[in-house]
Amino acid sequence: MLLENLSLFLRIVEKGGLAVAGREVGLSPATVSERLASLEAYYGAALLTRTTRAISLTEEGRALVEGARRLLAEAEELESRVRRGANVISGPVRLSAPEDLGRRLLVPVIDAFLAEHPAVTVDLNLTDGNVDIVGQGMDFAIRHGVLADSSLRAKSLGENRRIVCAAPAYLAAHGTPVHPDELAAHDCIVMRFGQNIDRDWPFLIDGVMRKVTVHGQRVVNDGGLVRQWCREGRGIALKSIRDVADDLATGALVELLEDFSTGGTALQIVYPPSAVQPRRVRMLIDRIAATLSKGRGA
Repeated sequence: MLLENLSLFLRIVEKGGLAVAGREVGLSPATVSERLASLEAYYGAALLTRTTRAISLTEEGRALVEGARRLLAEAEELESRVRRGANVISGPVRLSAPEDLGRRLLVPVIDAFLAEHPAVTVDLNLTDGNVDIVGQGMDFAIRHGVLADSSLRAKSLGENRRIVCAAPAYLAAHGTPVHPDELAAHDCIVMRFGQNIDRDWPFLIDGVMRKVTVHGQRVVNDGGLVRQWCREGRGIALKSIRDVADDLATGALVELLEDFSTGGTALQIVYPPSAVQPRRVRMLIDRIAATLSKGRGA
């Protein structure tokens, strides 16, 4: 019963409420509350703070989320080995990745992995914003930049160089900037990350890294749409070299301001600091790491 209550507790956390979690597993709100109370009594601590609008984890609850995932993963791994045999990989994998990189580079890896392991299921969350992978029950995520949560572990996929680029049609109509300061006169396509709009683009100018503020008609939180608009000649974009390598090779996009480095960001796989990961998760992480590491931007 403990494992069942832990599973229900994780579902409450992932869904953000007792009622919606109960509906998914066919339990009444009263039963869900009773089983949560039983779990809290077992551990001798309040696990959730509840208001009329939302729930939030207590410190004890957040610690239990990690421990519960580990216990359930170990139990599921054991059951899989007993029922299906040690060589059969099965069960769910939940992960998050940036929009453009996910669609272009990650989906083919996942498709091949699922074809090899038909008993595995994948729940893929494509977003350019950061996801609370512990709170939302993710096994791992692919992220750009420095870790905001120091409790997570990371597997490096190398440096991810960024470039400024535009379509030949845009350059023919509006001219080609030869210095970062000239971007002020151009229509730039800007990314939004949550509440933050990335208008300040970094450039190495005269040996000093300086930020140049850009503007444009289009602001969006989808890196894939930034690339699409850029290909259509609707503006200048700052993109990962991984995202536009094919477009540069075909001439659909042209790299600009090559004499002014825009620097790079780390690309990494991040995951909770669990002592045990199911074999299916470890295998998919290794497959993704091997594939994406081949395309490192210098």
